[in-house]
Amino acid sequence: MQQRHIDRQRYFEEQSYTTKKHIIPYIENIKTINGNIRVLEIGCGEGGNIKPFLDMGCITVGVDMNARSIQLAENFYSNHPFKKNLELINKDIYDVGNDIEKFDIIMLRDVLEHIHNQEKFMNYVKLFLKDDGLFFIAFPPWQNPFGGHQQVLKSKVLSHLPYFHILPKPILKIILKIFGESKSIPGMFELVDTGISIERYKKIIKKEGYRTLKQTYWFINPNYEIKFNLKRREQLKMLSSIPYFRNYLITAYYAVISK
Repeated sequence: MQQRHIDRQRYFEEQSYTTKKHIIPYIENIKTINGNIRVLEIGCGEGGNIKPFLDMGCITVGVDMNARSIQLAENFYSNHPFKKNLELINKDIYDVGNDIEKFDIIMLRDVLEHIHNQEKFMNYVKLFLKDDGLFFIAFPPWQNPFGGHQQVLKSKVLSHLPYFHILPKPILKIILKIFGESKSIPGMFELVDTGISIERYKKIIKKEGYRTLKQTYWFINPNYEIKFNLKRREQLKMLSSIPYFRNYLITAYYAVISK
């Protein structure tokens, strides 16, 4: 487990940095972002991703099921000059009333791979998107080197061991027990069930009536700049065009979609 997974203030700042430097410019290639924009982040955690939008004066809403994360977010934003433009909601997104005013931008960063029944979710979330709104999605394909989020494990060996998460559950369970990670078994198994490939994601958005306006296959995740001092890099087009195989070589997939 790395220090950033314990230090939530640092994690918050890393999220904010990546959104400001990489994600907002990515979206602004399609839509201008200003104080008139309404932004929703689903699975906002401590709210680092929405800070750059709030800094620009946008109306921002963050929704997360984790009460502790929302509490930390409220603390982090307690003195923000545009605090009045921020609403933090501690609920399951399915419990958020669909009578809420719709949004120009919806963000889902590193969350889709944790959601059960992704088809149901992608259909439901359209209720919150304006007809001309944009939906930014970023996720690591399940088969990528650390698609099992093993970097959060306490074991120094397993937290740096790529690809072992794709082993069959019985073998994965044995390995986790050997390295003293028995408490992590339910969480790892849940990721086995919810992890998503690029191909499955594309089938879902096609079925639910979305269209892709922009997409990028990242060999080096833009977030690795602040985390590991690595320069972002797109995957070679020749490799990113190979279905299924590409999931093993891509650390992040970015897309902007619309209804």
